[in-house]
Amino acid sequence: MRIGAIEGGGTKFVCGIGNEQGVIEDRISFPTEEPEKVMAAIIDYFRNKDVEAIGIGTFGPIDIDPASKTYGYVTTTPKPGWSGFPFLATLKESFDVPMGWDTDVNAAAYGEAVWGAAAGLDSCVYFTIGTGIGVGVYSEGRLVHGLAHPEGGHILPRRHPDDRYEGACPYHGDCLEGLAAGPSLEKRWGVKGSELAPDHPAWEMEAYYIGQAVTSTILLLSPKRIILGGGVMHQKQLLPLIRQEVQRNLNGYVQVNDIVNDINNYIVSPGLGDNAALCGSLALGVEAWRKSSVNVDNG
Repeated sequence: MRIGAIEGGGTKFVCGIGNEQGVIEDRISFPTEEPEKVMAAIIDYFRNKDVEAIGIGTFGPIDIDPASKTYGYVTTTPKPGWSGFPFLATLKESFDVPMGWDTDVNAAAYGEAVWGAAAGLDSCVYFTIGTGIGVGVYSEGRLVHGLAHPEGGHILPRRHPDDRYEGACPYHGDCLEGLAAGPSLEKRWGVKGSELAPDHPAWEMEAYYIGQAVTSTILLLSPKRIILGGGVMHQKQLLPLIRQEVQRNLNGYVQVNDIVNDINNYIVSPGLGDNAALCGSLALGVEAWRKSSVNVDNG
């Protein structure tokens, strides 16, 4: 089986070809620019690849309601030209194959549930902390949708007592993304996060904000694993600080062994590494192919 996968990120798009075992056999990446240029590159990549389905996990917000007139659209985003863009319809004009459609972070959660750090579990939550912050939710064996899809990067955290930065989010200012995503690190401290020393106070502040989001996730959704990915999480000193912050926030209230005694195996890095979203998009494609095959058989 040859399945196409598309990961649409804030900084770059990644396209790949893989199989139903989650093996990525080929891949290409290019910058996230105006949609016409990006879509031309995507279509050119998949042309003559003979894929049987395509899974797409892209930055949002997006319309994921199949009954909606704007299903498959990117809805509201600060990325130039992408608001109101008919992503799925544009792709279907060139490829008559089943397509799976979701956010990049939901795709990452799905990939980790199928082949990664949450394999064998029926629930997990995936945070990506990079150019933006997104949250993907997999619960009771399926991805969670509702009126739209989870947008946990825009929750409003309690401010750190030493933080005077106004926040970088163009919609909400000092939401979680506005205070803890990669651009906020650079704007607050004057250099990219990768240039800050491991013992810089930025990381204690970062853990303070992410720890609140993880704590709220535990209390609200009670997932069986929490996975923290994205470029900011490449800072190895950050994960232990977040675990400590979560335990401090909970203060013994949730008496579960995974949190009290085994938090290192509960709040973890992605098992699929930086391939989580691309593998998850592959899984969305496999799922779309299987649903299409069932419909054909039943017809």
